[in-house]
Amino acid sequence: QVQLVESGGGLVQPGGSLRLSCAASGSILSINVMGWYRQAPGKQRELVASITGSGNTNYADSVKGRFTISNDNAENTVYLQMNSLKPEDTAVYYCNAFGDYRVGRRAYWGQGTQVTVSS
Repeated sequence: QVQLVESGGGLVQPGGSLRLSCAASGSILSINVMGWYRQAPGKQRELVASITGSGNTNYADSVKGRFTISNDNAENTVYLQMNSLKPEDTAVYYCNAFGDYRVGRRAYWGQGTQVTVSS
């Protein structure tokens, strides 16, 4: 059993900041990539940012320069620092962890955390 627990979402005004956290626990052998996705109402889920175990990062064009992803490999935790937030960043943010688990190689998802950017 593997669980991803997210925290840090909430309501923030445009231009504000939030920091999301996601901790993976359970029958983990090794995590190769952790990432954040988001899904706004009526839209498909999209990749926001990802980070490999060696620290290589990838960002969606819409968040480059505003969001920063980081991780703590020892704690199987990933963070997303979100600055200069815009109303269009409003969505449910999901954590994803791809790697090797006792059940095999696969990806797990968190339950999602709501981020609302509004004045």
